[in-house]
Amino acid sequence: MLFALGEPVAFVALVAAFLLGLALRAVAIRFTARTVGLAERRGSLRLSPREDIDPFGAVSAAVGGMGWGRQLTVDEVPRYRGRGRAAAVFVAGPVACILAGEVLIAAYAIIFPANAEVVLSVAGIGDVLRGVALPYAEQILLSLGVGLLAFGLLALIPIPPLDGFGILWFALRRPGPSMNWMRLWFEDKNIGVLILLICAFFPLGLPILLMILNILGALFLRVWA
Repeated sequence: MLFALGEPVAFVALVAAFLLGLALRAVAIRFTARTVGLAERRGSLRLSPREDIDPFGAVSAAVGGMGWGRQLTVDEVPRYRGRGRAAAVFVAGPVACILAGEVLIAAYAIIFPANAEVVLSVAGIGDVLRGVALPYAEQILLSLGVGLLAFGLLALIPIPPLDGFGILWFALRRPGPSMNWMRLWFEDKNIGVLILLICAFFPLGLPILLMILNILGALFLRVWA
């Protein structure tokens, strides 16, 4: 997000998108866990900074353009009611953010068709996360939409601490030694966080994290061009 400081309105919108992504993810996870019978109904659905914000994810968002929320480990989601229900809890957060982002991007394409046709057919997610020079209303709507989309897509990558690892874990009938090895090193020893932070910092011109998001998000933007 710091790349977007040259466009202050876009910067503020991207910060708002990250915070909104954290909130949507938290609500979606808790709501889904309740719905499928894997959590009690008495707890709050709201965002809790202590429980839902990951400091390293916030650093990644500031430096690399997008970050992640606090890890939901596979031990926190019981398997006894079926792998599908457990996997649904991990899917809920990223999907909620992707859908919300797509709705906002679609609104941008409908409200501002002239610029949207050009921007969405040429720009990548990384370009928007670095701040796009557009009229203020367009900057806000596009940055919010792309920010949420990026948050959701990043969360689907299957390595700890991201939700994609939980999806992969519960997709397997019996996670084998390789998955447990991955948990040991990427989760317990925080190698996953280290890799993500390296991708967020380097190379300085266009971090690897933005390159990955450009690839993952191309279709999600082009469909509205």
